[in-house]
Formats: sequence, C-alpha cells, structure tokens
Amino acid sequence: MKFISPWELRKLGVLGMNSRNVDYIGRRNPRRLFPLVDNKLKTKRIAQEHGLNVPELYGVIEIQHEIQDLERILEGLNCFVIKPAQGSGGKGILVVSERNGHAFTKSSGAVLNLRDVKRHTSNILSGLYSLGGRPDVAMIEDMIVFDPVLSHYSYEGVPDIRVIVYRGYPVMAMIRCATHASDGKANLHQGAVGVGLDIETGRSVCAVQNNMRVNRHPDTGYGFEDLQLPHWEQLLLLASGCYEMTGLGYFGADIVLDRYRGPMILELNARPGLAIQIANQVGLAKRLKAIDRLESTSDSAEERVAVVRRLFGHQDTLFRDN
Repeated sequence: MKFISPWELRKLGVLGMNSRNVDYIGRRNPRRLFPLVDNKLKTKRIAQEHGLNVPELYGVIEIQHEIQDLERILEGLNCFVIKPAQGSGGKGILVVSERNGHAFTKSSGAVLNLRDVKRHTSNILSGLYSLGGRPDVAMIEDMIVFDPVLSHYSYEGVPDIRVIVYRGYPVMAMIRCATHASDGKANLHQGAVGVGLDIETGRSVCAVQNNMRVNRHPDTGYGFEDLQLPHWEQLLLLASGCYEMTGLGYFGADIVLDRYRGPMILELNARPGLAIQIANQVGLAKRLKAIDRLESTSDSAEERVAVVRRLFGHQDTLFRDN
C-alpha cells in the first residue's frame, strides 16, 4: 500500500479530522443547537413541525416503570423498530421484521420473546447504548420498507443515504449498505459497504468496505456499478431543507428510501464522519471551499440543489479500474 503524506492529502482536497472539527463544526455549528440532532426524538419532533418526512412514531418509553406498557404499545404491530434517542453508530437499534404472537423475528432471522424485547428496552433506558452512557429514552417507530430498487444492495437491514450538507448545500453523498458482517446495520465501521454517489444523478461512483474498494455486495453478489437511486432530486431537497430546520451549518443527513413514502429523514449528525470521501474518491475540502467561494448564497433548497448539481456533478465512475 502506497503511503500518502498529509501534504499530499491536503493537495488532493481531503478533509482531515482537525480541520473538520475546527474549521467547519466549530465555526458553523453553535453548541446550543447540538441537542436538536444528538437526540433523535427531538430531531423527529422538529422535523414533523417543519413538515419533513419521517418514520411514524408509535410510542416513547421514558422510565423503567413504563416498560410494563410496552406490550400494549406493540399490540397489533407486526414490524417495528425500538431504538435509543441518544444512541450512536447504530448501537441499540432493534429491528423486528415479523411477529407471531409474542415471538418477534429480527431482520437477521433471530427470534426473541417479549421478555427479550423488554430487557432490550430496559437496557436503552439505563444508557447502555447512549452517548456517554447517559440515561436515555426508547423510541418505538414504524419499520422502513426500503425501496425494492435497493433490495439487491443490502443484507439483513435497511440501506441509508448519508448526505453532507454545508451551509444548506448538499455537497457529497453515499449510500451505506448493510451486510451480514455489520449485523444488518448501515454502519461502515461495523462492515457495511459505502457506495459513493454522483451528486447530480444519484448514480454509483465507487464502493468500499473496510476502506477497501469492492465491486460487489459481499452477501448478495450484486455489482454496484448499475446502482441508481430513485427520487434523487427529492432526496437532495429533503437533506437541504434540514438546514433551515436545525440552523446547523455543517451536518450529515441520514435518509432512507421507503417503498411507499419515498425519502424519509432517519436522523441527523452534527459530527459526520469522513469515510464518505473514500467512498466517493473525492476530497470534501475542495467542495466546501467551492461553496465558500460563491458570490452569494441561495435562499431556497431548490436553488442550492441546482447549484451543487452543476458544480459537482458528472463524477467519473471508478468501477472500471478495479
């Protein structure tokens, strides 16, 4: 493996952790706004107030005593998700894809009983999965039925689209595809595949797993070169619209494509990771600086999306080089 010096990485426009923290998160994200995105329940409620598309919320468990109401909340629900409001990295998310009485089947095929589900909820409240181990609340949501166009590109879980938004401009995007290694979670650090997406068209650019380029999904065997996301403009508009919703100048919007409801906001992240550059084979710093050089900024999401599609579209695919 060839060693690349920090100087060479900067020359290529690669954004490093220090610059991300100081120049973009530190300067563009007031700390008072962090709770809006660090807490998924707050994010959902403010998104609903702004009329943005989010998964339906069935209920919230806030204290241990309320776990006895869980059976009532789950009554009639054959598929659902229980997750911590302040979790990170996909930890603590329980996805139930089917049910037979008190037998709950996870997307991985494992079967749980009601006691298992209650124990998991109790662990969420105790802070087992939350940032800093703080006491948390459990959210019970509708399960995403992902668009069948993506059925070959994820395994045992729902793929999500991460969009980096800077000053309201969606500057870079990738789709994170769950694998058996990632336990059905769309988390790159756990073994999911990240596929860079051309910002103009939503077509695949390059795919990586564990920072190594791949051509095919390791479990389904399907190639990523033909991946094309539907509802692309709608998806970019949704991500861009989160700028007005939160007031944050630099964040990651995680979006899912539901089969019936189209693009939906899953969560937002005020400190998005940098692996998206590897998936796109493009440095983020170049794009962020290009936005800063604009003579004037656009007031509407429609205008901002049009600008980035013009500035950053037509990425060359790298699949042919593998």
